[in-house]
Amino acid sequence: MIRAAALTAALALSAFAAIAQEVEPDEYRMDHYRGPVPETLAGGTVVDSEKAHELWQTGEIAFIDVLPRPPKPKNLPEGTIWREKPRHSIPGSIWLPNVGYGALAEITHDYFQRGLTKATGGDRDHPVLLFCLEECWMSWNAAKRALEYGYTQVYWLPEGTDGWTFFDYPTEVIEAEPEP
Repeated sequence: MIRAAALTAALALSAFAAIAQEVEPDEYRMDHYRGPVPETLAGGTVVDSEKAHELWQTGEIAFIDVLPRPPKPKNLPEGTIWREKPRHSIPGSIWLPNVGYGALAEITHDYFQRGLTKATGGDRDHPVLLFCLEECWMSWNAAKRALEYGYTQVYWLPEGTDGWTFFDYPTEVIEAEPEP
């Protein structure tokens, strides 16, 4: 009786996990960018924080942070001081904010491509690792887009800096690449 109940519970949990697991879409995620992400990236390599740290230690991979930058509020009262929140990220990363949305303006495509070119020295075979925060579709979209731009060694860190800092790996404050 207990074994049958345990088996039933295990099957129910397994079925729930299968339902809860996010399936990789064919297209970009267009909204609700924070939430469960797929475990796969067609054409790319998915890594966890420990593997990302190993890759980082080699110094042979370009780390690209795609965390969006919050806009300065419009219509602030005269004299209001606006201070952006500092971005604590993986040391040596290039921060290309706002390139992970599902739809990009042409100017943002150009910005992303220029940033990737800077990070890789223009070599599309140079490995790149894209990340944001945990459960952030921005990094999945950006990694998918890098593959579409022709980059051949694209890594995706779905845990982002949340997973990185969980392991107490180092961070530093980085500045966003200047926009055009």
